[in-house]
Amino acid sequence: MELQGKTAFVSGGGKNIGKAIVLELAAMGANVVINGASDAAACEATAEEARAHGVEALVQMGDVGDSTAVAAMAEAALARFEAVDILVNNAAVRPEKPFLDMTLDDWHSVLNIDLNASFYTARLFLPAMVARGWGRIINFAGMNAIHGYKGRAPVSVSKHGVWGLTKSLAKEFGPAGVTTNTISPGPIDTRHADEEMNHHIQSMVGRVPVGRLGLPEEIAGLCGYLCGAKGGFANGQLFAINGGAET
Repeated sequence: MELQGKTAFVSGGGKNIGKAIVLELAAMGANVVINGASDAAACEATAEEARAHGVEALVQMGDVGDSTAVAAMAEAALARFEAVDILVNNAAVRPEKPFLDMTLDDWHSVLNIDLNASFYTARLFLPAMVARGWGRIINFAGMNAIHGYKGRAPVSVSKHGVWGLTKSLAKEFGPAGVTTNTISPGPIDTRHADEEMNHHIQSMVGRVPVGRLGLPEEIAGLCGYLCGAKGGFANGQLFAINGGAET
């Protein structure tokens, strides 16, 4: 229970990788704030599983790409727990569309969730981390931060931006006891309502040298390490967990 007394905010925490992270941190003793954009039932179910570890769990529904919504969620979280010590910016969208067919709305809607949300949340939760002299920020990039993909220009731009934000925050707030790192997962065995997306994920097995998809729990395990006592020297790093996949 090395995170007992700490509180974590996990965006996109109701399902898949986000859910696994919530349960990993709860098992380590952290109270959890679970954010979701639409599936409140999934978030509540995850909260119940988290509470089974003897921690408090608060569900906050809202679009992390909307600065006003993020401010409201942060206010509720800080009112309940006084501080958020661990911030996990996991929520993301990955639409695919030819560049010349994209509208301005297409472009900005992706950047708001995949990049700007990490700025919105960090600026609201960092003051309490600095005041306490301890904090952990974990941003998510994905392989779009390493390779550019056709049809996903705003996603690739956003994830490169997240990696840049991570390095900047690591240098600025590391001296205050706050570490910032980025996790870049490869193909992960997740379940989506979109069957085409599920098929796409399964089709990527052949690109992974270890011969299988990753598991959400393997990503969550790294989050636990970075937040735990043994992960405090990792700062400003990008951790690619992809089974050796290069494309």
